[in-house]
Amino acid sequence: MRAVTWTTEVDRGLCMGSGMCSGIAPELYRLDDTDRARPVNDRIPRDERALDAADSCPASAILVRDGERLVGPRP
Repeated sequence: MRAVTWTTEVDRGLCMGSGMCSGIAPELYRLDDTDRARPVNDRIPRDERALDAADSCPASAILVRDGERLVGPRP
């Protein structure tokens, strides 16, 4: 059974603070005081914009999971 929500995380060691994610999905990601991205919430509703943000991240710092299955970034 697939999860009703996804989980998302940002690897702050990889994040370069480009702001692509917050531009694509400001309800899901934002830049913090250190100019690094972070998810607004770790658990999010399934949202294509989360996948678009993960796909667009120049540092590949965003991961989106459906349960244990990695769904973003897409191959």
